[in-house]
Amino acid sequence: MVLKPDGKAIMGTHVTIDDDVVRAAEKLAREQDRTVGEVISDLARRALPTQPEIVYPEGFPLLPKRPGVVVTLDFVNALRDEDP
Repeated sequence: MVLKPDGKAIMGTHVTIDDDVVRAAEKLAREQDRTVGEVISDLARRALPTQPEIVYPEGFPLLPKRPGVVVTLDFVNALRDEDP
């Protein structure tokens, strides 16, 4: 593996990609003045699910916010009081 000046790794990997996908990636690469590998890597990265980062202030996990979920003391008490 070789590192480019921007810190990205240059690595050889063999993958089989459908012709229409390669043509589309080549077109995007020309339009964006980038390499085909950069375009395909970008598209693949965007398709992967993101993993929210969990931080541990004072040793306890602080879970990421979820849209539409508000945690209140009443909510916590209701969960605590549920039968197992």
